[in-house]
Amino acid sequence: MKIVVIGCTHAGTAAIVNCAKLYPDAQITVYERNDTISFLSCGIALYVGGVVKDPKGLFYSSPEKLAELGVTTKMSHDVISVDIDKKKLEVHNLKTSEDFEDTFDKLIVTTGSWPILPKIDGSNLENILISKNYYHSNAIIEKSQKANNIVVIGAGYIGVELVEAFQMNGKNVTLIDSQDRILSKYLDKEFTDKAEKALAEHSIKLALGETVTRFEGVDEKVSKVVTNKGEYEADLVILSIGFKPSTELFKGQLEMLGNGAIIVDEYMQTSKEDVYAAGDSCSVMYNPIGKQEYIPLATNAVRMGTLVARNLVKPTIEYMGTQGTSGIKIYDYNIASTGLTESSAKTYKIDIKTVMVEDNYRPEFMPTYDLAQLKVVYEKKSKRILGAQIISKADLTQSINTMSVCIQSRMTIDELAFVDFFFQPHYNKPWNLLNLAGLSAE
Repeated sequence: MKIVVIGCTHAGTAAIVNCAKLYPDAQITVYERNDTISFLSCGIALYVGGVVKDPKGLFYSSPEKLAELGVTTKMSHDVISVDIDKKKLEVHNLKTSEDFEDTFDKLIVTTGSWPILPKIDGSNLENILISKNYYHSNAIIEKSQKANNIVVIGAGYIGVELVEAFQMNGKNVTLIDSQDRILSKYLDKEFTDKAEKALAEHSIKLALGETVTRFEGVDEKVSKVVTNKGEYEADLVILSIGFKPSTELFKGQLEMLGNGAIIVDEYMQTSKEDVYAAGDSCSVMYNPIGKQEYIPLATNAVRMGTLVARNLVKPTIEYMGTQGTSGIKIYDYNIASTGLTESSAKTYKIDIKTVMVEDNYRPEFMPTYDLAQLKVVYEKKSKRILGAQIISKADLTQSINTMSVCIQSRMTIDELAFVDFFFQPHYNKPWNLLNLAGLSAE
């Protein structure tokens, strides 16, 4: 069996390693256009902020490690065309400029995603960077050392983590987003208000509800970001507006969502036999609404890549879907969410109710205790849990992993009230916060 894998980050690495173990007689070839693999891009802000000193720790595999498994890894090789029906592809060697053809019995598409780059006047000026791979992180560190005024455009996870890292390095930082709240895809206003206050208290300027209209420069280098509402000095600009799937090779050959995300079934198979996809290049089953969505997360990618290997020869294990569970630390606050927020439920036109619990996470007789805020979103008619969010200075984020399981299991808010959770004064109260949410619901 001849297996070809295109792309080698989270999903690709998971698929390759598992294929090598499950099918020791298979011929596995990996094509990767970069000269590094398996970079944990979620660690870029930690690297920029100096929390991670050695970037080598952000790589969890290498061509040498894959070679030990019998895998042939072709670095700096760009797949320029794929003919799925004829099971062949054309490859360009970026170092030698050689073009050649290869064939496959099974094709695994793990081409990932790429930052969205809007067409803005002045985008070609120097010191306007993106944040995705290892080379971007090095460029950001190098440029930021000489910059005083840094503007980050996009207030998602990457943008928020970067502004904190820059501020901790003593920079003047501005965060711009066209939405009127940071992290609006993941959290409701009660939570983003606290996060925004924490950023503002650390002198980070928030320019929310503003759209960038142009960049201005001096001597070909960016010097100013202009929005529809203001102007901001900038020696360095980081674009972190979002991501889109890198699937141009397969347009017209595989079924996709409107944004180009490849649609896969519960066994990770695409619309064509013997072609599988995983990670940021494809859609996922989003359990709260029971539909395919585009949710690029490393956790989704490693699960899906592993399932590709398990299902490559015959359907074996179904994908359980995702709740889009994620977390972030903003200064002293530990924040996590899963499933639908109240605001996202409204965009899906789902009739929901919410319950909010605010309580100290452990008994007041303990030497210290922190206030925690938990919100649960549930369907009004069925009472099925659809989402949850938590914020606290104590790290209670694992409770959102529990809520993810509740959503996946289609648990109701009434059932949550009486789930068996342990009590120990070091960690919680006799009624766990999750129990309290169930008890407090109407």
